[in-house]
Amino acid sequence: MPGLEDLYREIILDHHRNPRNRGELAPPASHAVGHNPLCGDEIDVYLDVTDGIITDVKVGGQGCSISQSSASMMSQAVKGKPVDEVRALVRRFKGMMSIPDEDGNPIEPDPAVKLGDLEALQGVVKFPVRIKCATLAWNTLLEALEQG
Repeated sequence: MPGLEDLYREIILDHHRNPRNRGELAPPASHAVGHNPLCGDEIDVYLDVTDGIITDVKVGGQGCSISQSSASMMSQAVKGKPVDEVRALVRRFKGMMSIPDEDGNPIEPDPAVKLGDLEALQGVVKFPVRIKCATLAWNTLLEALEQG
């Protein structure tokens, strides 16, 4: 019987091979570009927000399997959700990645915010250099939200 680690690895590979919500949205959609200069990963995030709800999201760019899988998984997790809920999800995801809050304190997990398949990326924490790969799409999402 495959272990949890094998299942998580398969989820990440599936999102890398079959990325969800790939593409672009036409203006007036918000658009932000994220770049990781350490490895060259690039992520484009396009958002349509109507009445405080992310009604559509598209991602593009290029990079390693972690950055591209994270972008695909992020796009699925936020589509159709209220912006406040999305911001809470970003905070929870960053907490899972051991990223401190704006004051440098650890982010305590909020049990009300469920990560679902995003937990597959939890193993990235074992490889600190890859954390930036996993969080690139999430930081770019926040930039796109600020534009909207």
